Amino acid sequence: MKSKYPYLALLILRVGISGLMLTHGIPKLQNLINGNTEFSGLFGLPPIVNLIITILAEVLCPLLIIIGLRARIASILPVMVMAVAAFVVHGADPIDVKEKALLYLIGFLTILLAGPGKYGIDKK
Repeated sequence: MKSKYPYLALLILRVGISGLMLTHGIPKLQNLINGNTEFSGLFGLPPIVNLIITILAEVLCPLLIIIGLRARIASILPVMVMAVAAFVVHGADPIDVKEKALLYLIGFLTILLAGPGKYGIDKK
């Protein structure tokens, strides 16, 4: 059975997962603007670098994905950041702690593979 609404499904996924991700990224952006740069210093990078990468993944990339502009490319950074969150930051934690990062990872990975659909600026 073939779905009649694959593009609508992609739109709902793009807007839903990205809109929810903004609720995590905007507070980090506000912290940065207010001078609070406390963050994890992973992979030998200074905490400020990791914070900026995370803000890009949780604010800029979701905004691009919502409007459907270079959504596949924009989903790469959230996929990477959520993989690090799930498997490095929360690697030793139980599944209920890393579950949110895994759900975001699955959502953004789906967008990476499927693209934005026709309801977006790129219309692909």
